[in-house]
Amino acid sequence: MPELPEVETIARALAPGLVGRVVVGIEAPDRKVLAAPKTRAAWARAAAGRTVTAVSRRAKLLLVHLGPAPAPGSLPGAPDLDEDTLLFAFHLKMTGRFHIAPTDAPPPAYARLLVRLDDGQSLVFSDMRRFGTARLLTPQALSDWPFYATLGPEPWDMTPEAFEAALSRRTTRIKAVLLDQTVMAGIGNIYADESLFAAGIRPDTPAKSLSAGQRQKLLAAVQAVIGRAIAAGGSTIRDYRTPDGVEGGFQHQFTVYGKAGEPCPGCRAVLVAAKVAGRTSTFCPHCQK
Repeated sequence: MPELPEVETIARALAPGLVGRVVVGIEAPDRKVLAAPKTRAAWARAAAGRTVTAVSRRAKLLLVHLGPAPAPGSLPGAPDLDEDTLLFAFHLKMTGRFHIAPTDAPPPAYARLLVRLDDGQSLVFSDMRRFGTARLLTPQALSDWPFYATLGPEPWDMTPEAFEAALSRRTTRIKAVLLDQTVMAGIGNIYADESLFAAGIRPDTPAKSLSAGQRQKLLAAVQAVIGRAIAAGGSTIRDYRTPDGVEGGFQHQFTVYGKAGEPCPGCRAVLVAAKVAGRTSTFCPHCQK
């Protein structure tokens, strides 16, 4: 599943081709993608004539911001819409991908939603596994969406004091805490393993048992690992590509993720794998205490 660095990379890559463009139509070859509203017609009526004002990310969600509806009659055939700004909110899940397709390009395999733009190009959301979802929401509806409302702070917004408080109350294993999107948003299996190795902490350590120094070292490790992953364009394990079709590069910097049986880059002991919080976790039994 694309995690924070991958979705951040996608947002940054899409922005130059989308910001300032006007939505002229919506096509949904696979209606299963439409989480809210549920119909193609509702999407088309609400989005037509609106200008893309920004592309951003929150946690693992890609957000495409749309300006107010055009004045009645300013766009031929456009309905009389209200003035609320809107957002497309995409959850990529396992295999969701984006690209901007040129004029008259045939829909790619697994295309699920196409946002037609005034320059003839299209924002295409494709998803082989069909788990990804798209929502068209007002900012208030986005804030009220239960999933969105319960998201924890972004890694760089998490203060040492808040991280200390969150971990000191939890008896669950630290890997499970890092994967909990209500504690800190955007971290998945890859970056949890890499951060725990950088901090020298076993993934099955109870969060409550960590010292204050360990907790602060872990927060710094999360922020550093995420920053390096964004700089590298994210990690490509199987399906992830940037909107330009390029693989991420951070997988070449992995220290432990997916490397069970290989020597630890720190001490040369054999890395081991174990199930923690329902996920395979790779760690060094010597370097991580």
